[in-house]
Amino acid sequence: MTKFVISGYGKMGHMVEEELLSRGLTDIVTSEDICSVDPQYAKDAVCIDFTTPAAFRANFRWIAKHFRAAVVGTTGWGDISEEVFAAFEQGGCTLIWGSNFSIGVIATFAAIARASQVLRGKGYSPSIEEVHHIHKLDAPSGTAKSMAALIQEFLGEDAPISSVREGEVPGTHTLELVSDVDRITIRHEAFSRKGFAKGAVEAALMTEGLSGIHEFKSLII
Repeated sequence: MTKFVISGYGKMGHMVEEELLSRGLTDIVTSEDICSVDPQYAKDAVCIDFTTPAAFRANFRWIAKHFRAAVVGTTGWGDISEEVFAAFEQGGCTLIWGSNFSIGVIATFAAIARASQVLRGKGYSPSIEEVHHIHKLDAPSGTAKSMAALIQEFLGEDAPISSVREGEVPGTHTLELVSDVDRITIRHEAFSRKGFAKGAVEAALMTEGLSGIHEFKSLII
């Protein structure tokens, strides 16, 4: 049975643990300091990381060196992605990373890609708004950046992003595509963080027999 280490035992870490236990997966270690985990345990385990950009930047080399695989839901490290990927390749550690592990968000990405293909060159201007809780450290969100990248790829337009931080909002992302004749809105609203935890556990189970570096959405759509 696969072993799991949850890096970062905040709200998301607790939800990941609950999701693992609900599936009968009980070989779990939780840690606020991933580098303190026994390397002998780590070598057969999947690290599920929902920490902070600063913590992941400090810890990714240790994770890549010692774990069998890692699922990284922490965002805010895109500027060092080449360095991160090189560390995981060198360490032989399977990596699944994503700006958002919600299956609903992955479906939203697919909808955005297809709509953008249809609307390319038809006079539509895109804009994105993302709303998150006041504790989120990075802005714009990784999910909004992924949406903008899809729009650039398939619509051929830059999408400005506005970021709002209020209350305890788990995450709402809205894309508007506006022409001189109509407006198209594609929106994903998370009711809780549970959807992210479910997707992260799905990703962790996918690492069995998988090698290399993969963006989560590429494994789904």
